[in-house]
Amino acid sequence: MVILKDDERLDYLLAENLRIIQSPSVFAFSLDAVLLARFVYVPIQKGNIIDLCSGNGVIPLFLSARSKGNITGVEIQARLYDMAVRSIDYNHLQDRLQMIHGDIKEVPKQLGYGKFDVVTCNPPYFPTPSKDEINPNEHLAIARHEILCTLEDAVKASSQLVKQGGKVAFVHRPGRLMDIITAMRQNRLEPKRIQFVYPKQGKEANTLLIEAIKDGSPDLKILPPMVVYNEEGEYTEEIKRILYG
Repeated sequence: MVILKDDERLDYLLAENLRIIQSPSVFAFSLDAVLLARFVYVPIQKGNIIDLCSGNGVIPLFLSARSKGNITGVEIQARLYDMAVRSIDYNHLQDRLQMIHGDIKEVPKQLGYGKFDVVTCNPPYFPTPSKDEINPNEHLAIARHEILCTLEDAVKASSQLVKQGGKVAFVHRPGRLMDIITAMRQNRLEPKRIQFVYPKQGKEANTLLIEAIKDGSPDLKILPPMVVYNEEGEYTEEIKRILYG
């Protein structure tokens, strides 16, 4: 039994055989979260994983199907945190998944430095616009714009949380690639794997997946491109496998 509030709905995560609470007016995950959860390397049997800017807990839920380790999500918005906690409870994953309601900038002090094997983050993508340009919906504005945390904040917190030799993975926009690499190297994170995601063949990439290792040696691999839609406007076979199993 799950209690839904206002316009919330209970959606399926088909490939993982899980359910998640979503709200069109508060938060609903995008393909970016799915791709990050599939892109990052995670320990299969044990380990400690933390997801920053978790929203409604979608990435911790996805990762729970790939790893038997302990997974922590961090979300600053109380409403989204509450949705994530109820989704975890509904899927009976309380023994392995936990949510923290807090600011990612404070979490390293709270949980300790260098405690995690893997850090994932789907941060706000866009610099804070002027007041007349910002989304009037506070929940969506905070999720999309660097109002409560910047890219640099997210990278710094990730570096503080991850163990030496541990992995940090982000999903972002290709236009911020140099900002991401610069911030990572300034925080002892060496980029090791990059994959670009394209909406269609012949179009510019609109999503970037990047994984770094704490104090790793320089050796960057560019993975084969991923294409979301075919010429008929349907998901490609690769995306279908990711979404539906």
